[in-house]
Amino acid sequence: MQFMSDNAARVHPQVWAAMQAADAPDSPYDNDALSRRLDEVFSDKFGRPCTVLWTATGTSANCLALAPMVQPHGGVVCHREAHIEMDEAGAPGFYLHGAKLMLAEGEGAKITPETIRAVIDPIRDDVHQVQPHAVSITQASEYGCSYRPHEVAAIGALAKERGLGLHMDGARFANAVAFLGCTPDEACGSGAVQALSFGFVKNGGMGAEAIVFFEPGMADMVRYRRKRAGHLQSKGRFLAAQIIAMVENDLWLSNGRAANSAAQELGSACGDRLMYPVEANELFVTMTSAEREALRGQGFSFYDWGADAARLVTAWSTEPAHVTALARAIAAL
Repeated sequence: MQFMSDNAARVHPQVWAAMQAADAPDSPYDNDALSRRLDEVFSDKFGRPCTVLWTATGTSANCLALAPMVQPHGGVVCHREAHIEMDEAGAPGFYLHGAKLMLAEGEGAKITPETIRAVIDPIRDDVHQVQPHAVSITQASEYGCSYRPHEVAAIGALAKERGLGLHMDGARFANAVAFLGCTPDEACGSGAVQALSFGFVKNGGMGAEAIVFFEPGMADMVRYRRKRAGHLQSKGRFLAAQIIAMVENDLWLSNGRAANSAAQELGSACGDRLMYPVEANELFVTMTSAEREALRGQGFSFYDWGADAARLVTAWSTEPAHVTALARAIAAL
């Protein structure tokens, strides 16, 4: 009974079907009919012009999205627990040719205008100091907390005031939108975000993520950077097929709701053990080592989170019977 990661979830049958349907000769790289449709599909979804590039991994999506915003001598403000800081093996520095991550604080792995100012205000406008060039936020955050639209808008206003780009890591964007009950554009602060890494692999995709640029000119340079980084796939139609299958009929949102619903059921059983509110599909739960081993002995798999907690992750395909069983097991601890 798997609660380790939504990366381990099944590929949705509609995604497999779309990839099979795409298995016919077409132009290579991103000149195929499906890849050329991405801009239109996402522009319709967000209600404003978008330029969209596919890539295979969330790490490459984040780094390539930041590339047009950040020069090698610049910095990116992010939470100290952000994926780009903790889980990408220095990839931002690699892709951005040495640019620095500038770490901010914030409850639930969310940063605020105040915590951003705490990082950037002490920096002198001086050639001897790394200057901030962009801000990166994660929707939903590394602790499963969702930024409200007004919170994103406030960060966007500060970024605009300071001349900084704003990137959103949306590895679990579907879960955040499903929780917030708002439009995709509202979850991006209604125009605040310039580039979004729209995640699909965690939500039923096989191997495709979308980089959504709301300032279309940004994509021009990233096309070259994507190729240089080794992420321009020859048969790009198979990535585009996955993304379109998820987006056009809101499968991405249905899957996000399913994962969130499972997380809410578990959250109800955890009670005071919850370290953070359940606002997506991740739960952080205080448990002793003995309690964790007791759950594993009953067939549940999950990650330890430090010495005294566990991380539980649900997915679109998590079996309802497994959720109910884990909820009962936690309540009985």
